[in-house]
This record gives sequence, C-alpha cells and structure tokens, in this order.
Amino acid sequence: MAVSGFEGFEKRLELRFFDDDDNPTNHINPMGLRLIDFESLDQVLNEVQCTVVSAVANRSFDAYVLSESSLFVYPTKIIIKTCGTTQLLKSIRPLIHLARNLGLTLRACRYSRGSFIFPKAQPFPYTSFKDEVVIVEESLPKSLCYRKASVMTPSNNPSRAWHVFTASADVESDEQVVVVEVCMTELDRVNARSFFRRKGDEKNSDSAGKEMTRLSGIDMINENAFICDFAFDPCGYSMNGVDGDRYSTIHVTPEDGFSYASFECGLTLYEDGHGDIAEVLSRAIDVFRPDSISIATTYGGEDYNHEVTKRVERVLAKKLGLKCRSRLMDEFPGSGTVVYQSFTPRRK
Repeated sequence: MAVSGFEGFEKRLELRFFDDDDNPTNHINPMGLRLIDFESLDQVLNEVQCTVVSAVANRSFDAYVLSESSLFVYPTKIIIKTCGTTQLLKSIRPLIHLARNLGLTLRACRYSRGSFIFPKAQPFPYTSFKDEVVIVEESLPKSLCYRKASVMTPSNNPSRAWHVFTASADVESDEQVVVVEVCMTELDRVNARSFFRRKGDEKNSDSAGKEMTRLSGIDMINENAFICDFAFDPCGYSMNGVDGDRYSTIHVTPEDGFSYASFECGLTLYEDGHGDIAEVLSRAIDVFRPDSISIATTYGGEDYNHEVTKRVERVLAKKLGLKCRSRLMDEFPGSGTVVYQSFTPRRK
C-alpha cells in the first residue's frame, strides 16, 4: 500500500452461536469456542493475512491483539476486526466449521465497516459492498433466514458511510450487549505523536506499548480494565482492554495525511452506572482530538434508547465541543438497532 498509505478503517465480523442453554439435552462444554486450539485459530488468521502479536485472557473471554487489529473469543461469540488490505471474510467458513466440531450452531452474523480512506487499494471483494455481501451470504447456512444489508450515508459527509450486513436465525435479537464503534480521522498532530516509537525502544514492543498507553491517557478511559497493548515500528498502536465480561479495543494509525484511530467497546445499559456510554466515549475521543468522528452504536433486542443517543450528543458537545452533524437509525431483524452519528468540532 506504499502508493496510498496504510488503511486504518477496519472490517468487522461478529459470529454468535447457540449454546447449551437453548437445548437442555445438549451438554456442551461451557468453554465453548474457547476450546478452539491456537493452531486452528492461527490457520484462520493466516487466511485473513494477519497474525497474533499479543494475547490475554480472563474467566469470560480471550483477547488477541493482531498484526492488523483484534480478535475476541467468548464461549458462544467471536469478534474479529482487521484493517489494511486483509481478507477478513475468508474467516467465516473455517470459524463456522471449527464451531460445528464443538457442537455449536451459528445463530447470527454481523459484518460492518466504514468507508475506506484508500478504497482503490482494497482487493476484491472489498472494492464493493455489494460484492462483500454476496461473499458473506454464500458463506452462511440457510438457517440464517433473516437477512439485511444497509449503507447508512450521512447527508453532511456522503464519503463516510457505514456499511452493515446482518443475518440471523431468529427475528428477535438475543444479544444483551451494546456495541459502540468509533472511527476517528484527522487526529490532532500533537496527540498523534504519542504513537510514534521513541529512540532507544526500537527492540522492546512491550515497554513501548505501555509507554504509549500511559502517555496518551488511554489507561484512564476505563481504569478497571486490564490493558494488553502493542507498539508497532516505527509507529502505530493497538490495545485490547479486559474488564470482567466486557472488552474494549483501540487501534491507531498516526501518520499525518491519513491518520486514523478506532475505539470499540461492549457495554450493558442500566446497571450500577458501570461505564456510562457518553462518559466513556468522551474520554476515548479526548485522547485523539480528531476533526472527524463517526459513532455506530448497535443495540441488541429491545434495548434501543433514544435518550442514550441524545446524552452522547450532549456530553460530547459540552466536554469536547463536538457538534452532531448527522444521526441515522436502522433496524436489523434478529440483530437489533444501529444508530450512526457523525460529529465535527463546532468551529467547523
């Protein structure tokens, strides 16, 4: 990609499976997908064209930092997001096969991405969302009969659309987690400097990653999270945060001209104030001070709450001086509701 620059915008795939709770006669190991051996995961990632560079696990899930973004493995759910020119959709069939060997059946699939900075550098089928949807559909079992593809395009910035394809075996979503995906471009140049290697730490990715986490303020986004971070050479950064059954992840491409950062987390609403979405987002965005921000929030089932969306807009305006320029909403059968908001600084 030397001609254009590194593509920061990720492709994201989430696969959810039926567990033994849905079938009392089927006694499946509670570890579920976490029983997939590393060699098999590595083979899948090889097809996608990336590798594991760091990993951490707790009682709830396994989190892998990849050479191109992240992979999370829960007992009945896999989330994989990859940037650059990776072939993410090649992971669908082998992951379904590995799950089937463990007695797990696919329940739902969601594929999403933003608009690439360098679309012409992408290989087929990522040059066209229609082609991507065809590949995904061909990779899925017919039991996932509730399907929908949507391109959510903000009127203020048509070049920054949000692409979503979902397929589900159920008409109602079973997912209780709210997923927030933030894409940020044109990062503040001073803030972006935190993600360049310093002289002397060329050989130690571990200490360089920790230094970037501390210098940038990423460690303050969620002080409860255990952070597994990685610094790339000569620049760039990735981290996965682990907090109980909740994950978070950040990826940074700091080079001027095509700077990009993403923040994603899984939250649950209405419980003990743990992780107010608006506050979490304001802390994450403040690390980068970008000129252009888009936030895609996926609410499972009946969880969509317009007040949460409005609160995000109020907090980002008050704390960071960001104005919501566009708000779109779409419903996906069996996969919940997606709200897509775009923001820029008020001065613009």
